[in-house]
Amino acid sequence: MGKLSKFLGGALGGMVVGAAVTLLLAPDSGKGLRAQVQERIAYIQNEARRAAEAQRAALEAELARLRGEQF
Repeated sequence: MGKLSKFLGGALGGMVVGAAVTLLLAPDSGKGLRAQVQERIAYIQNEARRAAEAQRAALEAELARLRGEQF
């Protein structure tokens, strides 16, 4: 078995164990936990969108600067 296969098997096993432990030790009901997860996902999506917009603006400004220098 190669190193990559061992790593992937260990990672998959860790995910399964982690999911099981999370479900068993979750302090909230399934409904409440789902709501928390959905809120967190929405927050992460918004942050990623903001970061992408900021990066795009920075790249567009850099491109405009470079185009100005070439002419």
